[in-house]
Amino acid sequence: MQSTRTFTDKLFLILKGLGMGAANKVPGVSGGVVAFVAGFYEEFIYSLQKVNSKAFKLLINGRFKSFFQYINGRFLGLLFLGMIVSYFSVSKILDYLIKHYELFVWSVFFGMIIGSIYYIYKDFEDWNYKTYLSLAIGIIVGLSISLLNPAKENDNLWFVFFCGIISVSGMTLPGFSGSFILILLGNYVLLLVDSVNALYDSFFDILKGDFSFIENPERIRMLKVLGVFTLGSVTGLVTFSHLLSYILKHYKSITLSAIIGFIVGSLGVVWPWKKTIYQINNNGSFILDSTGEKIIENYKRFMPELNSETLYAIAFIILGIVIVLALEFYGKKTRKIK
Repeated sequence: MQSTRTFTDKLFLILKGLGMGAANKVPGVSGGVVAFVAGFYEEFIYSLQKVNSKAFKLLINGRFKSFFQYINGRFLGLLFLGMIVSYFSVSKILDYLIKHYELFVWSVFFGMIIGSIYYIYKDFEDWNYKTYLSLAIGIIVGLSISLLNPAKENDNLWFVFFCGIISVSGMTLPGFSGSFILILLGNYVLLLVDSVNALYDSFFDILKGDFSFIENPERIRMLKVLGVFTLGSVTGLVTFSHLLSYILKHYKSITLSAIIGFIVGSLGVVWPWKKTIYQINNNGSFILDSTGEKIIENYKRFMPELNSETLYAIAFIILGIVIVLALEFYGKKTRKIK
């Protein structure tokens, strides 16, 4: 799948990485959906599959160019560059928007999920009892996950490693939100807020020539947690890609119907009209994270009243659908050129 890419292709690939990274951080939204709709999901999975024993042999033997070409390195490198940039930029903007314009942000994502269902469903024709069963299982699993209550935070490193493995499901499996699963596991704030902030602060301390954070046990603990979480994520990414590559090759129709089901089931997670329920102490006060923000425990969904705010939200839902259709158009255009 290695091919010559123009500057525009490279730029759009970085932008796709930005989109995947931002989507992966938002609870209820799957970065895999971005890859699927934008038309590079299978290339993404098959490129990750190339990270195997043969690739490591090439790397150990010093055949770096062959290694880079074998794993489709230019594609993966640009995509992950976009994700990393997103993690420290776009996702921060999303955090701000969700805090101040929560209804409208969720409305856009709800529209994007609807658009994604349409995109995958419209070209799928292999309906039979197996794919219908797979669809039903996908919907049930997606809904069941959305209705679970979150666990308490756990910084045990083995559990953090497990969280890393599970969290990348949103990247490799459209419809599964890795960040929402982290909320259910109780470690969303620890792994995607506190530890990232610790890395962010440490990076700027180093730039200022201040290495005093080395003597800060809490900062070191957070960096250690982030390192183990990252290792788990890489392990999960490679493992899932090999599994999904095999499944897509041998059971493509069943897999696609299950993905449609997962995405339908995830609609409950991103339903725009919901009241946020925060964790509280025994004395009734809010539990705060290290940044002073209230920790989310769950969401209570409700049907909206017909007013101007609701009409604006519906407009944003339509915007979300349009974004997905635009991604689909670009994906088709790119595939035709190739």
